[in-house]
Amino acid sequence: MNQSALHQPAMTSAPQAASQMEQILYEVKKVVVGQDHFLERVLVALLAGGHLLVEGVPGLAKTLTVNTLAQAIQGTFRRIQFTPDLVPADLVGTRIYNQKTGDFSTSLGPVFANLLLADEINRAPAKVQSALLEVMQERQVTIAGETRKVPDPFVVMATQNPIETEGTYPLPEAQVDRFMMKVLVGYPSEEEEFVIVSRVTGAAQAVAPVADTRQLLALQARCRTLYVDPSLIQFAVRVVSATRDPGKAGLRDLSRLILYGASPRATINMIAAGRALAFLRGRDYVLPEDVVDVTADVLRHRIVLSYEALSESVSADEIVSRILKAVPAPEKPLEAHVRVAASS
Repeated sequence: MNQSALHQPAMTSAPQAASQMEQILYEVKKVVVGQDHFLERVLVALLAGGHLLVEGVPGLAKTLTVNTLAQAIQGTFRRIQFTPDLVPADLVGTRIYNQKTGDFSTSLGPVFANLLLADEINRAPAKVQSALLEVMQERQVTIAGETRKVPDPFVVMATQNPIETEGTYPLPEAQVDRFMMKVLVGYPSEEEEFVIVSRVTGAAQAVAPVADTRQLLALQARCRTLYVDPSLIQFAVRVVSATRDPGKAGLRDLSRLILYGASPRATINMIAAGRALAFLRGRDYVLPEDVVDVTADVLRHRIVLSYEALSESVSADEIVSRILKAVPAPEKPLEAHVRVAASS
């Protein structure tokens, strides 16, 4: 792609924007095989400016996906391997004393990037994980009393291994809540694995830059203008409220399975992620299915299961599924009515 194309004015049409996101996805899929749901959620997080928690066994192209995406949008990419001996300064940076000049200089950590991969985040203790709290929420880092902004856009993708539990630490609730979505990544099919082996053992695929960070910021701003009907916001509020008090939704038997429900961030992220998904689908308004499709990803890591749920092998996804059946989504509005409401 020539350089002049990269500096064209930002597109405003939702279908055009969706087309550009498809180009980004095309470049990523040159390298990454399958994982369609995961890749879609990565783009949703990118458009909504949210962070992603990814759970899957090693070798499923999680690191490769983020690195390839950074190349496609010409953004900076950093990877942090979380280990038990990591300290907060290894993430955010520190002040260094220069003996020759007698002055202190600031050495910035790897969080100063557009796309940050926190690999196996649950292998570091809570004090290290908590070092990400400020940067994930405020998009800034404070080092020795001095505040510095991280590059914009800024998205954290953290991975954790569901198999190994020895030598891992549970993520603090405040940390978990800052992730917009938690995505479960499974094994590829036999056909996909055949293609993976063929590509990896063959010639390397070149990834072409199809956008830049300035264009991505324009797409994020355009995404936030999508029309959301008040009934959808009310639906999101009722779903999240049902995780705190299932009795309100006629699911009193779920109360013993839930220790803590989701916070208001869940409601915000249901709407933000639904908006981004609608944008990817080429619409400038959100439909009920957009919000419903992201609900499990937004809620599964925010519902704290009780001992009873764990002993009965009840998952958060099962609880979310029951809540969605008890709390019906609003009727799909007519497109003409939506456009009138959006323009008023």
